[in-house]
Amino acid sequence: MTKDVPARDAEATRRRLLDAATAEFAAYGIAGARVDRIAAEARSNKAQIYHYYGSKDGLFDAVFDEMCRQTLDAVPLDPANLPEYAGRLHDSYAERPWVQRLATWYRLERAGSGVELPVVAESTRAKIRAVEEAQREGVLPARYSPSELLGLVLHLSGFWSSNVPEYDAVSAATSAARRREVVVTAVAALLG
Repeated sequence: MTKDVPARDAEATRRRLLDAATAEFAAYGIAGARVDRIAAEARSNKAQIYHYYGSKDGLFDAVFDEMCRQTLDAVPLDPANLPEYAGRLHDSYAERPWVQRLATWYRLERAGSGVELPVVAESTRAKIRAVEEAQREGVLPARYSPSELLGLVLHLSGFWSSNVPEYDAVSAATSAARRREVVVTAVAALLG
């Protein structure tokens, strides 16, 4: 047996745990998630969760961190074209509906906890700096502060994926293309 086989096995186990945890946390949140269900779905055991991630909260942080990094890599901010950025972010949410569910659980269960995930904090600060620079250069209007403008763009991007089920039911006939168009044109109108 070669030395790298255990590393591959460990990496495969971590991958299965992250995949199972993503589904579990998206469905039940942090408090409702059960490590025994995650371990069973991952064909692992609870001891492995604690070994690799320290705790259920540590596992959630790993899931959330990975989700954020994937989104940042797939949808980099383009301050020169915020409408298209918003459209691409909307597309990302449509393709990965569990992202908004995880973000909702994160907001609900971590608000006021003092827990700050570095990837979220760093990427938010970097985006605000990029918007601020684009405003200074006249690329973006300065009607809103950089953080306000970024927040509005992010919320418009997630508009269709963060509504209550009753709204979703009455807007179900709206096509995917129209949903994207609404996001893009709303951000363009915001920039006026």
